[in-house]
Amino acid sequence: MALAQPSLEPTSAVRVRRHSRFRAMLRNRQLVIGGIIVAVVLLVAIFANLISPYDPNTPAYSDILKGPSASHWFGTDQLGRDELARIFIGARTSMTVSIGALIVGLIIGVPLGLVSGFYRGFWDDWIIMRIIDAMQAFPFLILALVMAAMLGPGERNAMIAIGIGYVPVFVRIVRGQVLGELEKEFVSAARMVGASDARIMWRHILPNITTPLIVQMTIAMASGIIAEASLSYLGLGVSPPTASWGTMLHDAQGYLGQATYLAVIPGVAIGIAVLGFNLFGDGLQQWLDPRKHN
Repeated sequence: MALAQPSLEPTSAVRVRRHSRFRAMLRNRQLVIGGIIVAVVLLVAIFANLISPYDPNTPAYSDILKGPSASHWFGTDQLGRDELARIFIGARTSMTVSIGALIVGLIIGVPLGLVSGFYRGFWDDWIIMRIIDAMQAFPFLILALVMAAMLGPGERNAMIAIGIGYVPVFVRIVRGQVLGELEKEFVSAARMVGASDARIMWRHILPNITTPLIVQMTIAMASGIIAEASLSYLGLGVSPPTASWGTMLHDAQGYLGQATYLAVIPGVAIGIAVLGFNLFGDGLQQWLDPRKHN
């Protein structure tokens, strides 16, 4: 009599499942292309000082408004500063502000969403969600502009202003996920063994809702890049002479006929960075969806 084939050992099953998910990741073009763009932008931001060919803030009056050349690949601006060096430092500025704003949004939005969804009732219906509704009456960028105008210009204030703009979407995402998790058996089991509300929220529910949060974080980074550039363009972001893609666009508007590249290059940089994070977020959402791997 033929012997039954032994089943896969747990470790082998896990290895096969991981290999399958890795192959699914490589087949996801949005995830791969977006991940490459995001990695390049982050690496440029981290090593900006090392790879910059010139000092981005030092004027060179003998090189004013020189077009792209072998010595200045992206040309120079109205003060003779190298555009490539300023694009690199602008990437650092954009990533610093966007990541800082993301942290602010998470610190405020996640606890509020957890409390709102977990306790519901008066705090949910009449306090937290009414404040969120009032904030969402303003588009994200308008809300960030209002907060920046109240706080004043500066990198730290830009982080806070954009981060507050993130709060409503994080509150709603977390709240919606918590409402779904409360119906599951593990929450009832945790209550039966005497787990506190705080432990249930932070140790049991939060780890189970990280997937939509991670996806939203990548999409929020794209919004943060646009918001930072907009604030800097209006003089409410980082202060000169610190390079920012937004301030570069602002400085270029007086030279559109004479040096069009001054506006085109930072505009393209913003577009590529935003495209990368959006592609990465969409691809990540598809890859993390368990229905895609069944």
